[in-house]
Amino acid sequence: MKHPESYRGQEVVVLGLAKSGVQVAKVLHEVGAKVTVNDKKDRAECPEASELEALGISVLCGGHPDGLIHPGVQLMVKNPGIPYKVPPVQKALELGIPVVTEVEVAYHLCKAPMIGITGSNGKTTTTTWVGKLLESAGMHPIIAGNIGTPLCEAAVQAKPDDWMVVELSSFQLKGTEDFRPRIGCLLNVAETHLDYHGSMEDYVSSKAKLFKHQLDSDTAILNWDDPVCRDLVPYIQGKLFPFSMTEPLDEGVYVEPPYVPGVEDQLSRDIVYRNADGEVHAIIRTEEIGLAGRFNVENALAAVACALAAGADPAKLAQPLKEFRGVEHRLEFVETKQGVSYYNNSKATNAKATSMALRALSQPIVLLAGGLDRGSDYMELLQDFKDKVKAVVALGETKEKIGTVAELAGISRIVLVDTVETAADTLRAALQAASGLAEPGDIVLLSPACASWDMFSSYEERGRIFKEAVHNL
Repeated sequence: MKHPESYRGQEVVVLGLAKSGVQVAKVLHEVGAKVTVNDKKDRAECPEASELEALGISVLCGGHPDGLIHPGVQLMVKNPGIPYKVPPVQKALELGIPVVTEVEVAYHLCKAPMIGITGSNGKTTTTTWVGKLLESAGMHPIIAGNIGTPLCEAAVQAKPDDWMVVELSSFQLKGTEDFRPRIGCLLNVAETHLDYHGSMEDYVSSKAKLFKHQLDSDTAILNWDDPVCRDLVPYIQGKLFPFSMTEPLDEGVYVEPPYVPGVEDQLSRDIVYRNADGEVHAIIRTEEIGLAGRFNVENALAAVACALAAGADPAKLAQPLKEFRGVEHRLEFVETKQGVSYYNNSKATNAKATSMALRALSQPIVLLAGGLDRGSDYMELLQDFKDKVKAVVALGETKEKIGTVAELAGISRIVLVDTVETAADTLRAALQAASGLAEPGDIVLLSPACASWDMFSSYEERGRIFKEAVHNL
């Protein structure tokens, strides 16, 4: 923790007026920094500006004015989604001004230890689950970060006996310098966000910043079955406490008997952990956990590892593992109509997430997919399309690519939905088409395999519109 007085008098530029930008501006202002907030959007599109100005914070909208970044600026805090190539960021870097995200500021001001959770898929489910496990164990979790509440807002309110349970994106982690979570958890790594990072090397190194500053008194939790995660082991300074679906561990959390990679089966297993003394303790049977799918067993392993590393009583973990039913937009059951079940998996913003959802479901699937084109060919979905999907409805920038994979998989019923007047109307038309292809006993699954930004402001907006349309069928 850095003493709040260390920011007093510093000239800070906050780039971006999104929720996290507003909160970090307020926090820095309260500890005495001279804060200027800048957003390229016009003033009419920045309703938060008046609130900040009323506090005495300078707000500049409508572009990036000359002189915004100068040698007197001591820190830039940028919105995680703003690329590093934009002129103000480039100018700051040229002048040697630190460019960070709010995660770095929150870390320096937070009195509570942090559990940082990242990965290409499963972050929100695992973060939420960890919070529930700690709560059940009588501890005091505060869930924040990429999951909803800006980390700065939560961090300044946290007490030393709380635990900050933080969902972290690669965008957020890339903008850290000293960030050091007491417990770091890396769930998995899949090819995604390359339009932002430029390469897998930069993406992986951003994720690995979770462990960069840990000490040997800290804990590093990672997926022992993921080769990218495993390759980071030589660089980890903290105590290693992995989780695995496929092999017993000398120390860590795993399933017994192990899953065989590539083989689907319905055998029940025990989630167990082995401690430093070699003692093995059972936590719960896999069929008892509240979420379907092998990938949710993996999320449960990670959540248990985080809770144990934080000191939770293992005897208190089974009940919240049973009771948790997931979070919105993550393989969320919506409704059954005329024998067809509808699921909202709008959070599936890459092909790996869609693959995991398809493998979690046993009924025939009519898949609704497509969205922002980030350059992927989606061929990694080919086998899952062959095994799981009876029909595909595709929309957005990637509809032709999705359609091509469906055709190669031998799927005969493929609908490419043309964009109509609004994004919402286009999604409703896609749902109507999917519903028309489904029969009793089938599932209609929204699992786009793509980000939403070609049509919607967020995956949440996309998911909400889908659910509303299902209810109105």
